[in-house]
Amino acid sequence: VTEAGTTFRGTIKSSVGIGTLLAEGIGDTIRVSITGDPLEEIKIGKEILRSLGYVNEGIEFVSCPTCGRTNIDLISIAEEVEKRLLNCNKNIKVAVMGCVVNGPGEAREADIGIAGGKGEGLIFKKGEVIKKVKEKNIIDELIKEIEKM
Repeated sequence: VTEAGTTFRGTIKSSVGIGTLLAEGIGDTIRVSITGDPLEEIKIGKEILRSLGYVNEGIEFVSCPTCGRTNIDLISIAEEVEKRLLNCNKNIKVAVMGCVVNGPGEAREADIGIAGGKGEGLIFKKGEVIKKVKEKNIIDELIKEIEKM
């Protein structure tokens, strides 16, 4: 897959093209090509390999798509958590969920995560609530808990 396009379109084309080939057992080297920062190409390539189970180092990050029960600024929180964990090499799954109704259940496979409430959130490990924190502190508290792991 070459000349795939901008970061957005190139990521999609590369993921589908490279992912399909590797899933079929074809190839042993990948090269993601986007019109953009070469460091983004590396991140995209690593995530393709991680998604296929070829690489298990670093954070596996999941977040919910938001719904009417979301009472925190989930999008900003998810983006900031992902950004702050970008260079973390712990082999853990982190979940950022928008509500306390479904959040912990949907993310029960996660090693650690948050589930938002009205102006606050729960931090959980392995599906068990470990603390309740104010929304403004939730990212820092989550990162502190991850650093302890």
